[in-house]
Amino acid sequence: MTASTDHAMAEKAPASGDSPALLSVKGLKKYFPVRKGLFSRVVGHVKAVDDVSFHVLEGETLGLVGESGCGKTTAGRSALRLIKPTAGEVLFDGVDVRKAGVKELRQLRQHMQIIFQDPYASLNPRMSVAEIVGEGLKVHGLVSSRVELEAKVGQFLERVRLDPSFVNRYPHEFSGGQRQRIGIARALSLSPRFIVCDEAVSALDVSIQAQVINLLMDLRDEMGLSYLFIAHDLSVVRHIADRVAVMYLGKIVETAKTGSLFRSPKHPYTQALLSAVPRADPTRRSERVVLQGDVPSPLNPPSGCAFHTRCPAVMDRCKSESPPLRDAGDGHTYSCHLDD
Repeated sequence: MTASTDHAMAEKAPASGDSPALLSVKGLKKYFPVRKGLFSRVVGHVKAVDDVSFHVLEGETLGLVGESGCGKTTAGRSALRLIKPTAGEVLFDGVDVRKAGVKELRQLRQHMQIIFQDPYASLNPRMSVAEIVGEGLKVHGLVSSRVELEAKVGQFLERVRLDPSFVNRYPHEFSGGQRQRIGIARALSLSPRFIVCDEAVSALDVSIQAQVINLLMDLRDEMGLSYLFIAHDLSVVRHIADRVAVMYLGKIVETAKTGSLFRSPKHPYTQALLSAVPRADPTRRSERVVLQGDVPSPLNPPSGCAFHTRCPAVMDRCKSESPPLRDAGDGHTYSCHLDD
């Protein structure tokens, strides 16, 4: 099997004994054109997501981690078709999201939702809580009157631990943590099966982060939700995710069950990320791996292994050959030349 073929298979499909994947992403690409000149001629492409594959099982949380700018948010939004992918396949419960027509996509929207990063920017300040949370209910014709709308919105506010009497208040009357709970209630309003949590707690204070994470975990268990949990804080991901996919410069470089990844990271980039996670027990601290230089531009990514410009274990072949996908067992895969 060639390296390029290996790389296209960025993750194995679920084994036959596993539950079927609710979301299956294969070879996903999202390139943004760069235009210059009087006639806006395309002079290049920003490869935000470059041949990414992953799956999310029913009732599972997949953590997607990496440095800022690595393509995590673009991958999540492309999977929901909030932005149109350049190439690849996105199957939700067997339906190809990329090829879905307007009517079919509208139906899919009821089952696929997103919680945005910024609770201040994601809520319309001119809309009341009832209008914000109930907008989807009205669009999909699930309520017939204002009274019914407010009653249903009140139920969802209770579910996210907010007072149902808040339905007629406006976003400026709430704290950041309360606003994010309103955003969660909005995502829940259509009783979805899958939610993309796009850095859903990164803008919150640490104490509030813990409350929101625990809320998301409770909702997952109560409603049978599946999450794609996008984050850069590995300590948060360790608490909520069943599996973790590590992303670097538009590519997934390692995927594993959470415990396996934290115990035995295989890829040098994952090792560097984990070495930076603070630990309360000083006897268990590992040696810090300091990466040199900056993340390369996705407009002109390095040849071979994308990580070779910063890798402490770089070899000559890393600069020219794309690394194959390796299987460490139990669903743990990574792309690296080190074990040759």
